[in-house]
Amino acid sequence: MSTLVDAARPILADADLWPAVCVVGPLPPPSGGMANQCEQLVRLLRDEGVEAELVCTNASYRPAWAGRLPFLRAGFRLLPYLLRLWQAAGRAQVMHVLANSGWSWHLCAAPALLIARLRGTPVIINYRGGNADAFFASAPRHVLRMLAGASLRVTPSKFLFRVFSRYGLSAEVVPNIIDLSRFVPGRARMFGDAPHLVVTRNLEPIYDIPTAIRAFARIRDGFRCARLTIAGTGPELSRLEALVADLGLQTAVSFTGRIANADIPALYASADCLLNPSTVDNMPVSILEAFASGVPVVSTCAGGIPDLVEQGVSGLLVPVGDHATMATEALRVLRDAGLAAALRQAGLEQAHTYAWPRVRRQWLDAYRRVAAERRES
Repeated sequence: MSTLVDAARPILADADLWPAVCVVGPLPPPSGGMANQCEQLVRLLRDEGVEAELVCTNASYRPAWAGRLPFLRAGFRLLPYLLRLWQAAGRAQVMHVLANSGWSWHLCAAPALLIARLRGTPVIINYRGGNADAFFASAPRHVLRMLAGASLRVTPSKFLFRVFSRYGLSAEVVPNIIDLSRFVPGRARMFGDAPHLVVTRNLEPIYDIPTAIRAFARIRDGFRCARLTIAGTGPELSRLEALVADLGLQTAVSFTGRIANADIPALYASADCLLNPSTVDNMPVSILEAFASGVPVVSTCAGGIPDLVEQGVSGLLVPVGDHATMATEALRVLRDAGLAAALRQAGLEQAHTYAWPRVRRQWLDAYRRVAAERRES
């Protein structure tokens, strides 16, 4: 029987097949790939009837005024976090830790690994940082030792799998999840002279939103009524607003701020093209969402994106920081209905390979194998 046919069947509704899992990771707000994936994973596991406990790495400060105290606020968040980790590790058969690079590793992932070891709970490190290579190269040696000590290392992309291999770490690939019940592709819009382009990345330097804005300025030369919506929050807002003003695009560019997850599908439903200008990336959920919504994608080729987007088939790829080429490729999509339709169809087909009915089999297998370690020990 083929793998695809088997994976598409109604699945394993019996929650007894799943070990008790503690998921350690962030929740929105702010929205971001890891936070959105964490929220979605916990929800989908619980929908299966799985005993899935969440230990949130970015829980609100209690009392709330502690969040206004520089330096001290770290302690107000860390101590309750450690207590929740200790308690949850004692109840779980598997700890699933969503990890990133930099300070996020040291403050969130490392404590979870240490406590799991003290409690004898096997750990899956689900590493998601697009700049893992630079982090591993400069991090203290104990970071790699801690990674090596996990029961299983999982990455969402072949890109990070290759990074891990360069540092002598084995890993398995379990992709990001797209919930196809939330994203419904509509018919291609007849936009005339007013196409709607969107960017759904946070306003941070690594996502290089200025490149998308400069590309959009060139797109406006061909479509005078084009609109650009930038959905995200971050420290670059004032700088980006100044760039929009310098380019005379104030009436054409909208900054929405954070959009709730429930409202994101409506944004994609109104879009004619997604621009993704990131300089560092792994397996962007924003591209998966665009695929599932039938929105053509023009993206940089940063990090793991070429493993996700097949050039000329499911999307168009451009060099990092090259706003002129991004504009040229976006104009191709907007002017060539046949090309746009082909990209939409390929994206929709690819989105189904990341749907929960397929990905949950991989997580079930991983959880069961890792939980078996504890029983054997």
